[in-house]
Amino acid sequence: MISAAPSRRVAPVLLFGAAGLAHLLRPEGFDAIVPRALPGPARAWTTWSGVAELALAAGFAVPRTRRWAGPVAAAFLVAVWPANAQMALDAWRGGSGRRRLVTTARLPLQVPLIRFVLRAAR
Repeated sequence: MISAAPSRRVAPVLLFGAAGLAHLLRPEGFDAIVPRALPGPARAWTTWSGVAELALAAGFAVPRTRRWAGPVAAAFLVAVWPANAQMALDAWRGGSGRRRLVTTARLPLQVPLIRFVLRAAR
C-alpha cells in the first residue's frame, strides 16, 4: 500500500517554495494586492512574505521543524487572507469574468489549505 504521508510532506514544501520564489522573482503582481491599509511600501510586504514562505518551505522540509511549520503556516495563511480579499475586490472593480471567478473562489479555499498544512505537520 502506498502511503499518502510522503506526498503530504512534499506538497507544502513545493507550495511554499514556489510561492516564495514567485514573490521574490516577480514581485510586481504581489505588490498590487498588498492591502493599502498596511504601513510602508508594498514591495517590503511582498519581499518579506516571500522570505516567510521560503522559511515555511524549509520548515516543512526538515523533519525536526515540521511540527512547528504547520501552525506557523496556518497563521501565515490567515495573515495573508486580506491580500487575497484585496485581489478579489480589485477583480470585481475592473477584472475579467474569469479573474473575478478565480479570485473570489480562492477566498474560501484558504480554509482547506489551512487544514492541510496543519495535517502535514503531524
